[in-house]
Amino acid sequence: MQLSKDLNQNIQYLRSALPIPQSFDIVTRELLLNKTRAFWIGINGFCKTEILQQIFSDLQDPLYTKDSSVQNISLYLNAKIGYSQTRLTGGWDTLLKDLCSGSSALFIDGFDQAILIDVRTYPARGVEEPDTERVIRGARDGFVETMLSNANLIRRRIRSPRLTFEVLSVGSEGKTDVAVAYLDDHADAALLQKLKEALKSLNVTALTMGSKSLEELLVPRKWLHPLPSIHLTERPDVACSFLEEGHIVVIVDNSPSVLILPCSIFQFTQSPEDYYKSPMVGTYFRLVRFLCIPISLLLLPLFLLLTVHYPQLAEKWELLSTQKLPGPIIIFYIFVVEFLLDLFRYSASVSSSRFSGSLSIVGGLIIGDIAVELHWASVEILFYAAVTLLTSLSLASIEFSEGLRVYRIFLLFTTAAFGIWGFAGGLLLILISAATTPAFAGMSYLWPLFPFQWEALKTLLFRYPTAKAQPSRIWKR
Repeated sequence: MQLSKDLNQNIQYLRSALPIPQSFDIVTRELLLNKTRAFWIGINGFCKTEILQQIFSDLQDPLYTKDSSVQNISLYLNAKIGYSQTRLTGGWDTLLKDLCSGSSALFIDGFDQAILIDVRTYPARGVEEPDTERVIRGARDGFVETMLSNANLIRRRIRSPRLTFEVLSVGSEGKTDVAVAYLDDHADAALLQKLKEALKSLNVTALTMGSKSLEELLVPRKWLHPLPSIHLTERPDVACSFLEEGHIVVIVDNSPSVLILPCSIFQFTQSPEDYYKSPMVGTYFRLVRFLCIPISLLLLPLFLLLTVHYPQLAEKWELLSTQKLPGPIIIFYIFVVEFLLDLFRYSASVSSSRFSGSLSIVGGLIIGDIAVELHWASVEILFYAAVTLLTSLSLASIEFSEGLRVYRIFLLFTTAAFGIWGFAGGLLLILISAATTPAFAGMSYLWPLFPFQWEALKTLLFRYPTAKAQPSRIWKR
């Protein structure tokens, strides 16, 4: 629908489309540009008041505006409004979208176009290091909830003229801005086109949970795939390293984390800490994290299998040194400890930082000791569960660690019910589920292991020196 040349009709349509004057944050003002009537509308708190005051002062200054009336709105915009971020629009859909996004609009009587003045500013917190991706050495900045600030953090590190940010709108009501960032000569053109088409075709009212909602919309998953399908990061240095390797970064407004496409399972084993250490030390800790994955998944199920279904082996290897427990009691102990550790970890993560230290002491010293005294657990089970928890916490990605926890609980159930065959069958189902985890655009989740590409795989397994780690060409997936 197009604007009218009659200013009164435009004002009437605005009052019908927007809650004026019911909504206190919508600000309007009638102006006189010499002898021509005008009408301004904006969102209070989204507009920079100082700039608007200067623009209004210039437009109403008799020495500045010598014309008695506005004859050409395009010439008037270029000659009279001394602000860079202005443009004309003639459609109500575009105007209302920009208005709700923070821009202000100036309507002039006699013209079927309005002047959009982009003087928006958003409330935002300061740039700080993300809690989930801390490093001992390295940059201390992280993404925030403002899309422009996140783009600036990337542009500050990659000063290439080929770095591109394309903005699209997602959501029929929310109309959330989503920026697709890529290096024009590095990113896969076919994958980039598929991503743009997918974003344009999303049938959703709003991205209520930001980047997480967009992740689930881009890669729909079923219950049998608990591992994450898209890599998220809150660190600009990590996002820039993936951009240089030919990946695509998706920035969602109001979200402090960005999506990285395409994604494979090996991305969740990487940590920026590796690259702030020497190559040998970084390789060592990377291999330790790889070792933590099977320990986190298999340690408790193997302990349950040996102590319940093969007690003679457990007695020979002294897995239960204090007393010999019946199989049902061991199974009960393991699931109680598993539940308590999950509850303890969740409570510590959502509690205030003032109480998290005290909660760790209470959980480690009091709850474990009392659980043994009340015969809700045994010392050995607490030890193996604690090792499992430590290996889970050592993984760089929290979402990947939580997916492994779901696999571990499933493997515990199958092992407790069916013994060695339940353990083998459950492990096989877990491997099938991990291998068939969907990735965006149908790409392989196990790349570069399948399809096999040694040049890419060795840089993921080992921390190479910076001179050798630079990709000499785009990795073909």
